[in-house]
Amino acid sequence: MNSLLFRRAALAVSAAVVLPLALTACSSDDSSKDSASGSTSSASAPASTPADDPMPMDKPFGPACSSVPKEGAGSFDGMAQDPVATAASNNKELSTLVAAVKQAGLVDTLNNAQNITVFAPTDDAFAKIPKADLDALLADKAELTKVLTYHVVGEKLTPGQLEKGSFATLEKSKLTTAGSDTEYTVNDSSKVVCGNVPTANATVYIVDTVLMPPK
Repeated sequence: MNSLLFRRAALAVSAAVVLPLALTACSSDDSSKDSASGSTSSASAPASTPADDPMPMDKPFGPACSSVPKEGAGSFDGMAQDPVATAASNNKELSTLVAAVKQAGLVDTLNNAQNITVFAPTDDAFAKIPKADLDALLADKAELTKVLTYHVVGEKLTPGQLEKGSFATLEKSKLTTAGSDTEYTVNDSSKVVCGNVPTANATVYIVDTVLMPPK
């Protein structure tokens, strides 16, 4: 009887020792699987590398583009919805040009034209002209019309076309362009400060000097 009790006690002790060891082994295996699974997931995740982001030439470019509002009628998206004379009227840097276009009676002409390029002088560009000369120009509708239409080319020009180009204007004279990348000049003197700006019917290159047609 005592022998039987001793054997049962021994079996109970053995089971008590084996069970925790088995549970520990199972826990270790599960942890190992989780670790392996985590490693596989981490290895399969794509590495994060900085994307190449070259300046897209189908977008506006140039130092003055930074002053264009991000939203509203005067933003790039807003101007793209309006014909060119209307779009220019929403750009605060082109107020003198807009006044000149109205003075010459060219608003409808520009808004109704199709697929044109406008080289648009900024207010600062007009300010380079002595005040007496500018006042005289604004008062002479025929001469003002010649100057303004000299800024308009009868086709949409891409930046690539400006690298070395000669283009007929609506005034009937030619202007020339040169440059590369994001730096272009018109007639060797007027710099493009914000180029490739889309409007509903035109591409606009904002320039820092008023272009004068040849005499």
